[in-house]
Amino acid sequence: MDSLETVRGGCTVKDVPAADFIAAYAAHLKKVGAIEVPKYVDYVKTGPRKELAPYDPDWYYVRVASLARRVYCRGGSGVGAYAKVYGGTKDNGSAPCHFKRASRSIIRHALQQLEKIGVVEQDANGGRRISRKGQAEMDTQASSLLTN
Repeated sequence: MDSLETVRGGCTVKDVPAADFIAAYAAHLKKVGAIEVPKYVDYVKTGPRKELAPYDPDWYYVRVASLARRVYCRGGSGVGAYAKVYGGTKDNGSAPCHFKRASRSIIRHALQQLEKIGVVEQDANGGRRISRKGQAEMDTQASSLLTN
């Protein structure tokens, strides 16, 4: 009983650390090449609270992987709910800070790309949920992380 696989017979996304899974799944999405990256990805900010665009050239793949994990863990949520999750406080200088939501355009495009490759599907009650194919693909990535 050394590994988690012998104990439970499998591994899910919830069994591995979030940062490790997101990095591995982002690399997988980039390698597969199924995600269509928007043209504006080099100069767009991720929300109104940010001052600059992300420094990481692969930030879009990381956001898509993170969003796929969020949908896996908390299905049935829509674009607005994920905009709240990825939002944060805006620094207004000497004025008080206020909460700002993340860019809904980026989240919407990422969810549409995940739908296109079959990882996410529309939920009948609104929002999006993980598909069977997506769950199997993500669990495979998680188990490969655990065995390495």
